[in-house]
Amino acid sequence: MDIKVKRVYEPYGKTDGVRILVDRLWPRGIKKEDAHIDKWFKEIAPSNNLRKWYNHDPEKFEAFNKKYHAEIDDTKALDELVDYIKAHKTVTLVFSSKELKLNNAVVLKSIIDDRIV
Repeated sequence: MDIKVKRVYEPYGKTDGVRILVDRLWPRGIKKEDAHIDKWFKEIAPSNNLRKWYNHDPEKFEAFNKKYHAEIDDTKALDELVDYIKAHKTVTLVFSSKELKLNNAVVLKSIIDDRIV
């Protein structure tokens, strides 16, 4: 199983496999037909309060990571996402943040990796 993480603004590639949007809000400036999103899991995204608190501040990333884990661990949404991913060979978690390494999709990938192993 191959799980990737990619910005929605990067060009779609055939190697992306199934593309899952993991943001609560639809990305600005992207038409749904141009995004090549196969599934949108809004409910797996950080809550509005957590998203606003974090505000992509690199100094808050460790705390964000812990808080996001706590928010979604043992939720129905995470179980549904993991089951959906298990049904596919290649999956790309798609996000809109400008921050490439310190975002919810990166945290989510690590959570999923731990559950699928």
